Amino acid sequence: MKYMLLIYSDENAWTESEQEVCYAESVQLTQQLKANGQYLGASPLHPVSTATSIRVRSGKQLVTDGPFAETHEQLGGYFLINARDLNEAINIAGRIPAARKGTVEIRPILELSGLPSEQ
Repeated sequence: MKYMLLIYSDENAWTESEQEVCYAESVQLTQQLKANGQYLGASPLHPVSTATSIRVRSGKQLVTDGPFAETHEQLGGYFLINARDLNEAINIAGRIPAARKGTVEIRPILELSGLPSEQ
């Protein structure tokens, strides 16, 4: 089963050196997941200050700078994985370095027919 692991943390809680260590550990984790056939994708995101949100209401687009909602923790990245079940996904999420300072939300992927196949 596919799971999206959404990484949330306070962007200001990380020093530059802590962030570099986190990225290095995350790359190591992706290599381990790839070797186990569980890696589908992962990436950190640019800071929330670079975000743009769009809403369509009554056929009109409303584009705003920043995230849709103000929060203490911001979406900072993701892992897309294959896992046997939720317990295995929890185990993997607990190995993500950012979980030590933030939160990793685990969401199963809803598979839709008709989507382009993975390459």
